[in-house]
Amino acid sequence: MMKHFDAIIIGAGQAGVPLAKKLALAGKKTAIIEKRLVGGTCINDGCTPTKAMVASAKMAFSARKSEALGVEIGSVKVNLKKIKQRKDAIVKQFRTSSEEGIEKTKGLTLFMGEASFSAEKELKIILNAGGEETLTADWIFINTGAKTAIPGIEGLDETNFLTSTSILELESVPEHLVVIGGNYIGLEFGQMFSRFGSKVTIIEKSESILSREDKDLSASLTDILQAEEIEIITNAEVKRISEKSKNDISIEVKSGSVAKHVKASHVLVAVGRVPQTEALNLKACGVKTDEKGHVIVNNKLETNVKGIYALGDVKGGPAFTHIAYNDYTIVFRNLIEGTNYGINDRPVPYCMFTDPQLGRIGLSEMEAKEQKLNYKVAVLPMSNVARGIETGETLGLMKAIVDVKTKKILGAAILGSEGGEVMSVLQMAMEGGITYDRIRFCVFAHPTYSESLNNLFMKIED
Repeated sequence: MMKHFDAIIIGAGQAGVPLAKKLALAGKKTAIIEKRLVGGTCINDGCTPTKAMVASAKMAFSARKSEALGVEIGSVKVNLKKIKQRKDAIVKQFRTSSEEGIEKTKGLTLFMGEASFSAEKELKIILNAGGEETLTADWIFINTGAKTAIPGIEGLDETNFLTSTSILELESVPEHLVVIGGNYIGLEFGQMFSRFGSKVTIIEKSESILSREDKDLSASLTDILQAEEIEIITNAEVKRISEKSKNDISIEVKSGSVAKHVKASHVLVAVGRVPQTEALNLKACGVKTDEKGHVIVNNKLETNVKGIYALGDVKGGPAFTHIAYNDYTIVFRNLIEGTNYGINDRPVPYCMFTDPQLGRIGLSEMEAKEQKLNYKVAVLPMSNVARGIETGETLGLMKAIVDVKTKKILGAAILGSEGGEVMSVLQMAMEGGITYDRIRFCVFAHPTYSESLNNLFMKIED
């Protein structure tokens, strides 16, 4: 027997849950469907657990180098089982809060199971507890997210490899962790487990790690990681993987014309993510996808089928929690409050939580050059930042791209301690149209990291 709703959200992630609650509170009879865990990737397998573990890795690293600040601790022991217990407790706290929020919202029904389209505005749910439900709705919102991309490497399928999800369940530190992929996920985990005590090797197919970022940023982070004795192999292709026995894995790598074999106890696959659209049976509703399987949407996040929307990672574009959350606010305000917001011109800040952090907003120098803009670049090493010197955090650099004529900030990259927070200061300046020459002589509290934005923009000669 069919059940009709005003709105159905497929996926209880960081866009789905707040959207479902707000629609219900606005008087819409709403259903939300989740096949696995309420909270989505961010709470269960992404931001929340990884940043909790990054904090533990940072503490271990800081303890080991404390003597440089005159504090003698002695040997440092990492207990990964306790780190996991702390991480699990935080995840449970966040997920429980999300579940309770759904339960307490009048007019909102949660279905635990996997949904697929059976007609344009009709969904069939295979319930986790057994049985099926068929739902129809006037509005349907796809928020199914993405999952780890598994490359077609010979022997990988026969190997007990790790993903960004399964690595979170380890209770003992790997002897030698090989990370396939040198971007945000791979670098965060690589540095984290190195600090826990693993030997770490990162294999990246491009000429450098962080291949989408400017070369000076990539080079700076490469130096930082190599100083922590992390091996980085670039311009590399993994040809074959074989697991001889448990924790005895052989990886055949070709870097340029040089072939080598890397022995590992564990392998983490971190080459990217793919949208979770296969099981949705989108042909039944006529929603179009691109060649990678991402749902195609317009500026208002609506698909080619009127009344069906896609939010978050499943639609492609910037795959960040804060973008998914902003997707929800745009859709809700447009549909319920009658506004006319779009996604095309919004800022896309992001932060990679290596240590030091990389905070990014706007254009990179590489992008400004490609667009043939009339720009100038300001660069300030963190070794020249007073706050960094005082705290012993001198690695990395601050970088900003500015328009020569208007003096507006086009983009910034802060690779340094609290890089995400400093980047956010520049984002606010960009949002408010504050030009770099004003920031150059702005009064910031001393001694803060943001205060060094004075010195950063003094690098530009008018």
